[in-house]
Amino acid sequence: MSTSNPYAPPRGEVRDMAGEGLEPADRLMRLLAAILDSIIGALMIYLPAVIVIAATGAFDELAQPESEIDLGPLALPMLLCLVGFIAWAWITLLLVARYGQTMAKRLLEIKVVRSDGSKASLGRIFWLRNVVNILLGVIPLYGLIDILLIFGEKRQCIHDMIADTIVVKA
Repeated sequence: MSTSNPYAPPRGEVRDMAGEGLEPADRLMRLLAAILDSIIGALMIYLPAVIVIAATGAFDELAQPESEIDLGPLALPMLLCLVGFIAWAWITLLLVARYGQTMAKRLLEIKVVRSDGSKASLGRIFWLRNVVNILLGVIPLYGLIDILLIFGEKRQCIHDMIADTIVVKA
C-alpha cells in the first residue's frame, strides 16, 4: 500500500535562479555607483560650461542692471551643456547595451542582469528600470521606499523588481 496522498499537490524543489553562479553586488557598491554616476554626469554636462562662464565673465554681464537682458553670453555655455549631455548619453547607452553597466558600475565592477542571470536588454534597462521609475517618482516617498528596499533579502529595489533585474558583481 502506498502512503502518499493522491490528492496532495505535486512536490518539487524550488530554488532561486539568481543564486546560480551570480554573486549579488554589495549594497555599498550600488550606492557608490549611483553617487559616482551622478558626479560623472554632472562633470561631463556642466563642468565645461562653468569653465567657459568663469573664463569669459558671462555672469558679470548678466548681473548688470539693465532693462533688457541679453542671453547671448550664455549661448556657448548652453551649447557646451548640450554637447556634454549628448556625450554622456552616448557613452552610457553604449556601456549599458554592451555590458549592462553605466560608467560607475563599470569602474566598480558590477552590472545589471536579468534575475535568471541572462543579459538585460537596453530597452528593459532604459524603459523599465529608468523611465517607469521616474514616472513613479511622482508618488510621495516612492524614491525613499525604492532605495530602502536594497536592504531586503533579495537586494532588489522596486525598479529592479519591475524590470526583473538584479545587480551582480561583474
